[in-house]
Amino acid sequence: MNEFLIKYLDELFPNPKCELEYNKDYELLIATVLSAQCTDKRVNLVTKELFHKYNINILAKASLKDIENIIRPCGSFTKKAYYLKNIAISLVNDYQGIVPNNREYLESLPGVGRKTCNVVLANLFNVPSIAVDTHVERVSKRLKLAYEKDDVLTVEKKLMKKFPQDKWIRLHHQLVLFGRYKCKAKNPDCADCKMKTYCAYYKKLNKNS
Repeated sequence: MNEFLIKYLDELFPNPKCELEYNKDYELLIATVLSAQCTDKRVNLVTKELFHKYNINILAKASLKDIENIIRPCGSFTKKAYYLKNIAISLVNDYQGIVPNNREYLESLPGVGRKTCNVVLANLFNVPSIAVDTHVERVSKRLKLAYEKDDVLTVEKKLMKKFPQDKWIRLHHQLVLFGRYKCKAKNPDCADCKMKTYCAYYKKLNKNS
């Protein structure tokens, strides 16, 4: 099933990539922090204004209220504004505003958990990793790659065991896109999905229908 899934994802998403828009390394980090409980589409609208107004040095000195006003559409804007400002301060003070290839340091930053760190390391430094967001978690559990009770770290570890390391980054992007556009949380497009034979959700849906 795992090889079949890889082939199917290659068929659906032959050129997968992160849909967050960024031009500088710190912009990806900031966008990923903002993406928590928010769509990439909305984040891209917000960061267009945010990155036009602030570079990393100016962001470090900006008022929280000004940051909040811009990022309000992303939700949890008070908390996220605090994260962004303090991330900027740390990067400017510790690395001249550059995002380092350093997991321990990145995960010490406010608002940066393992998922965010994996996204950044994979996209900026090509570090083999699988970031488990809500889409990856949902798809993994529906396809029985993980148990319903598994937390995100357990899901990540199971995916890393089941798939070759050189596939991890690409697979992450493909699973995100698959969950975002086909295996959606509500009204998934099951009709022509080649994975429905393996899908616990599809089997349950048809059993109850």
